[in-house]
Amino acid sequence: MAALRPGSEAIRLYLCRTFSGGIGRLAHERGTERRDAASSRVSRFCPPRQSCHDWIGPPDKHSNLRPVHFHIPENESPLEQRLRELRQETQEWNQQFWANQNLTFNKEKEEFICSRLQAKGSGLRTKSGQRTALDAEEMADFYKEFLSKNFQKHMRYNRDWYKRNFAITFFMGKVALEKMWNKLRQKPKKTSS
Repeated sequence: MAALRPGSEAIRLYLCRTFSGGIGRLAHERGTERRDAASSRVSRFCPPRQSCHDWIGPPDKHSNLRPVHFHIPENESPLEQRLRELRQETQEWNQQFWANQNLTFNKEKEEFICSRLQAKGSGLRTKSGQRTALDAEEMADFYKEFLSKNFQKHMRYNRDWYKRNFAITFFMGKVALEKMWNKLRQKPKKTSS
């Protein structure tokens, strides 16, 4: 895993740390999604205690997304905690969606290839033992069919993804304003002599 390194600007650091997620639980769970079918595990890696950055892990084997281990500051405000939790929920939601989607895709692709090869009278393996493949035109039929069949599912995903990201951006703004307000309140007042 690699640590995200901060820039010299405070706002840039803050935005880099917080802009990798969205709001959780905005959409109802869909019956068509098989939550348990492809349980995607986030890396169990734990960064060093002294680390003050988010850590990005290797791609998940089911979803192909890189999990984020979020840094929890010692003096995290309730608003910052809410923001972090929303980001974590979004990561879990995204991991689960793509793990299920990839599982469905691979299963249907395999079924398509087998059915096409059986229709041709070919086996799954050639005489030399290599796996028989379909040409690009035949696979294009599968891709077109798969995308058409899952169009509504992808539309819901995109809608929910944007809702989550707009909500997380809103919370990022609130946290940034809270931090600026706290800095202004802590500045010592200048006395005129």
